Amino acid sequence: MPDWYLILNGVLIGIVVAAPIGPVNLICIRRTLAYGRTNGFVSGLGAAIGDAVFATVAAFGLTALSTTLVAVGDWLQAIGGFFLIGLGVHTFLHTPVDTKEVNVKTTGKLAAAVMATFVLTITNPATMLGFVAIFGGVGGLVTTEPSMLTAGLLVVAVFVGSALWWLGVTLTVGLLRDRMTDQTLILINRISGVLIVSFGIFIIGRLIYMSVA
Repeated sequence: MPDWYLILNGVLIGIVVAAPIGPVNLICIRRTLAYGRTNGFVSGLGAAIGDAVFATVAAFGLTALSTTLVAVGDWLQAIGGFFLIGLGVHTFLHTPVDTKEVNVKTTGKLAAAVMATFVLTITNPATMLGFVAIFGGVGGLVTTEPSMLTAGLLVVAVFVGSALWWLGVTLTVGLLRDRMTDQTLILINRISGVLIVSFGIFIIGRLIYMSVA
């Protein structure tokens, strides 16, 4: 297939995988409102890197690694669930900074922003299985023995697609940021914290139910 077709499909897959509203979208939106577009976009890039890791496993046919991820899937999801609960509690209790005075200390937490969303993405091995299914279903993007160039282009395209989604989210949410008062941001933190904790409790609860069912 032509390279442009491969790249286009990869970009679209990256957008589709990133788009569903979940804890990562919620975190990205909240960080954009609290700290600005740069912090929000960098938060999204953490998820895009995680998507690229799973896309690499699927595109290069790393069977042993994918089998290992599935085998420890419950443990990874448990880690992600407890991580969400902790993050949600922190978000709920956090006092937002002044939207008009984002200081150096705040903008310097970009590494933590990337790591948080990367951990949440990488602890969901179901995403990797989704990539395998999508790559095989959309025009046979992954063959039994894909070339290094083909697989590499696909992974880069997925990353670009995911990053474009986060760029769009942060630019859109950023338009509202200057209109937010401190009281509004506090309310957003409270709501976001409750929702993020709820996601974590749901993951842990589902794992417990599946283990005793």
